[in-house]
Amino acid sequence: MKNWQIVETALAVPQRVVTNDQLSRLMDTSDEWIRSRTGIKRRHISQGENTSVLASRVARQLLRQSGWSADQLDLIIVATMSPDAYTPSTAAIVQGQIGASNAACFDLSAACSGFVYALTVAAGMLQLPGYEHAMVIGSEVLSKLVDWHDRSTAVLFGDGAGGVLLGPSRQGTVLAQQLNTFGELSDKIVAGHTIANTAFPHPLTGLTPFAMDGRGVYTFATHQVPRSIRAAAEQAGVTLDQIGAFLLHQANARIIKQVAKRLGQPLAKFPLNIDEYGNTSAASEAILLAECAARGIIHRGDIIALAGFGGGLTTATMILKY
Repeated sequence: MKNWQIVETALAVPQRVVTNDQLSRLMDTSDEWIRSRTGIKRRHISQGENTSVLASRVARQLLRQSGWSADQLDLIIVATMSPDAYTPSTAAIVQGQIGASNAACFDLSAACSGFVYALTVAAGMLQLPGYEHAMVIGSEVLSKLVDWHDRSTAVLFGDGAGGVLLGPSRQGTVLAQQLNTFGELSDKIVAGHTIANTAFPHPLTGLTPFAMDGRGVYTFATHQVPRSIRAAAEQAGVTLDQIGAFLLHQANARIIKQVAKRLGQPLAKFPLNIDEYGNTSAASEAILLAECAARGIIHRGDIIALAGFGGGLTTATMILKY
């Protein structure tokens, strides 16, 4: 089996910041109401940058940091639920933007679990002949799908991208992975729904904004995420105490605190950045990973857990040596 490691991490977010106070001018809400229920203080919102623009910024940064040339890349996967278009894939646009002419490229849609799903796919493809260097990016412009007058969803989401370079290593990186889908709960989070019209000819379809069963998603996450993490730890042959950091999808600070409690682990091992970015779906864990690496919260050789959860409904946990 070929071994690989995370070589570099990077993030990119729009410059425009929208605070809770600014949202209170659009809907019946307040800074206190949002912070107490979600932990979010502000979020970064696109000023016209599409999903591929943010992803390409991350890609260029990863290449600069690593000293790799774009033509060294064999694979680019972009995890997103807010692509530029149905086709071409966002990953193909990124490939063209950075000149990675040798890379196979495609998008992966698993909503807020997308980054771990994409890492898992990349890990499998790196076992194949001809695949040595991969780029995995989570990128979202969720503001395209938000009804900015619906306080049940609009206060939650932000735009951003994060990613990693994967390359050969002498020591194995992935210790375990757990991917689960609960399709019977697929109606709990819906965005961008399209309708097949019966009439012919019919107008171009529209896209629906976010709709979410907040209570149902909270219950799902606080029960299924701990189960996923425990199952992955058991598969990896490590105890929860041996995991140095739990990098969870930043959906809601209350969810993360409840997961820490259910796992019997100190909250200090669950870094948070939701106050700055809000929920950035597939970009969430990638942004958090990049920040933790840059700030020295995680170090080479640390055992860490990445855990995503969200639309699908899905959960995804990967335990690895950083």
